[in-house]
Amino acid sequence: MIHDLPNGTRLRLRFIAPSDTALLARGLAQLSPQSRRQRFLVPKSRLSDAELRYLTDVDGHDHVAIVAVLADDPTQLAAVGRFVRNPLRPDEAEVAITVCDALQGMGLGRTIGTALADIAKAIGIRRFTASLLGTNMAAHRLFHAISRQVRTQYAGGLADLVVELETREHPILPAALAA
Repeated sequence: MIHDLPNGTRLRLRFIAPSDTALLARGLAQLSPQSRRQRFLVPKSRLSDAELRYLTDVDGHDHVAIVAVLADDPTQLAAVGRFVRNPLRPDEAEVAITVCDALQGMGLGRTIGTALADIAKAIGIRRFTASLLGTNMAAHRLFHAISRQVRTQYAGGLADLVVELETREHPILPAALAA
């Protein structure tokens, strides 16, 4: 699926593949220390081989991940978003979305979040959960853009969110990302 940002950047959104380990590793290395901390809640400079395998070798049902790459240079990661179904609560999944620093604030996170929500609803997931830094206002705005039903609980500098997924009139179908 091709997506155009307001600044004219063209992106291709697609499902992640096991062959994307180098892409993901480079993408993390290019994030600012603040963006890495906001994603992982702790300072993190690199991903281990085991973490890269876990993040790229997904099953497409209980663990779904979408990458956005530059349309004219697919070796450049723009964003990644994923959800992992809770095995104890199969109608719930933990979600995480990261957008490269240069493209933050342009709606890309919302696009990926909406696509993930549409896919989740199609396979029986009714809510997303997320843990994030209480000061990460961009992430708070993102989840409120995905749903009007967001509950937040704060403790120790972290915010735990529960996002009830809403039905949209024109969902992003998985086939659009697989093409």
